[in-house]
Amino acid sequence: MGSMGEVGDEIQPRGYWRWSKQDFLPEESFKNWASYRSALSQTCFRFKDRLTSRSEDAIEIGEMRKQSENDMKRCLTWWDLTWFGFGSVIGAGIFVLTGQEAHDHAGPAIVLSYVASGVSALLSVFCYTEFAVEIPVAGGSFAYLRIELGDFAAFITAGNILLESIVGSAGVARAWTSYFTTLLNRPTNSLRIHTNLTKGYNLLDPIAVAVLAIAATLAMISTRKTSVFNWIASAINTVVILFVIIAGFANADPSNLTPFLPYGAKGIFQAAAIVYFAYGGFDNIATMAEETKNPSRDIPLGLLGSMSIITVIYCLMALALSMMQDYRDIDRQAAYSLAFQSVGMKWAKYLVALGALKGMTTVLLVGALGQARYVTHIARAHMIPPWFALVHPKTGTPINATLLIVISSALIAFFSSLDVLASLLSVSTLFVFMMMAVALLVRRYYVTGVTPRINLLKLVIFLLIIVASSMGTSAYWGLNPNGWVGYAITIPLWVLGTAGISVFLPQQRTPKVWGVPLVPWLPSLSIATNLFLMGSLESKAFIRFGVCTVLMLVYYVFFGLHATYDVAHQQQKPESLKFNDGDMGKTGP
Repeated sequence: MGSMGEVGDEIQPRGYWRWSKQDFLPEESFKNWASYRSALSQTCFRFKDRLTSRSEDAIEIGEMRKQSENDMKRCLTWWDLTWFGFGSVIGAGIFVLTGQEAHDHAGPAIVLSYVASGVSALLSVFCYTEFAVEIPVAGGSFAYLRIELGDFAAFITAGNILLESIVGSAGVARAWTSYFTTLLNRPTNSLRIHTNLTKGYNLLDPIAVAVLAIAATLAMISTRKTSVFNWIASAINTVVILFVIIAGFANADPSNLTPFLPYGAKGIFQAAAIVYFAYGGFDNIATMAEETKNPSRDIPLGLLGSMSIITVIYCLMALALSMMQDYRDIDRQAAYSLAFQSVGMKWAKYLVALGALKGMTTVLLVGALGQARYVTHIARAHMIPPWFALVHPKTGTPINATLLIVISSALIAFFSSLDVLASLLSVSTLFVFMMMAVALLVRRYYVTGVTPRINLLKLVIFLLIIVASSMGTSAYWGLNPNGWVGYAITIPLWVLGTAGISVFLPQQRTPKVWGVPLVPWLPSLSIATNLFLMGSLESKAFIRFGVCTVLMLVYYVFFGLHATYDVAHQQQKPESLKFNDGDMGKTGP
């Protein structure tokens, strides 16, 4: 599908690199200042409209893709997706956060933190897989939530997706620099520029910026070539990981596992919430659905296969580290390299550092691919300017969207330390995955125009019970982790809410090819585990999360709301911004 524009009576092809107002603000609300003031005066009405409007599978799969003017190339198989799974996940999380959290919060019990995070991540993978098979588009969770929970819920999620993408890439790039200094046998911060700025933002990192730029450039050139490079690099990294596990256990000292719980059970889950970052990235695989040759077969194999193996690998690596070195002596920045040095294998630290660099490079590479596709679909919906939705006709990649992500990530990576980034990232990731589980339950038990209103009311009540009881469990854990009275109330309520859906509501939709098993219990458990891990994070993470959410809402009120409203109603009202009661409740792209 070519990019076209009209000149006189002739249709002329439009170039990819263009900068007109029509490419950034084509909506009626932004035609002039009078139109914008009129749109702002209708903010409350429009918000109610967007809050209740839902998209459809066919719109997300078909109509939305036309906004990109050119199609992405279908060139990926289950083999590519499996290695993308490895490449997108195994990186800074396991090599950096393991040492940080074992030292600060969990001790040797860090292995249990990875078990808890792994279970939660696998539950989310199940939800993602069903959606990706049914709705194979680049938008991932944004597209899925637009269909099931409506436009506004999708926007909040989109904002967190962008935040997660930008902050996650910045965090990995900072970790890349730390391991690079280890490879050069230099102090951790020796390649960073020291300033007098506030602690956490005072070490400037130009190397992180350069690494981000290189990864983004590779991603923009070709998806297929990026895939080949990724699976070769990931295969090499897998060899290093096997060495870490085998050599780690060969040099293990079981006495280092005592005390196993130096910080108690609370430390396990506090660390689990942070190391969840190590599992982040698998959602990038869902955004590859539009470029997958056979989504119904390839996505379940690629997602579930890679994540199951990764969970086992993480637990073995965490256990090996804990047995090699006392948790109090573990280095917070380059744990594995210095742990091998402590057991007399000084040469091994260079191999580990090289493997970590390869892993983090593929994380940045796959992240650049997946994140750009999120942005592309968000722009297709006009949540952000549609200029970012354009796909280049020759490369078949969304270059504009990739540039948005890499420039934003580079600015943050230049200033911010890894610990500041990781806590913020975990909140956003857990929030998005919790929303995905809610959306799956809605998809199974509610179909517009089919489900009786009484059943919709029951579903809403049961979902509120599940969410509220899960939040109650998390809050009680934070206030009194050794108590039991609160759990005697919240856990039975969670069981009641989940059983209510199972017993009193018939499923309205059955997956055609592949679906989550044990519905509603597994999605409900995913909601509970994600909220529980969110509650284990420190208050500073929620403050940052709250500030970012407020900024997103300000943007939505002044821009996103009106752009998406215009797009949804442009066929009904092509000439005027005036509204009427008949517009309420209509859905659109």
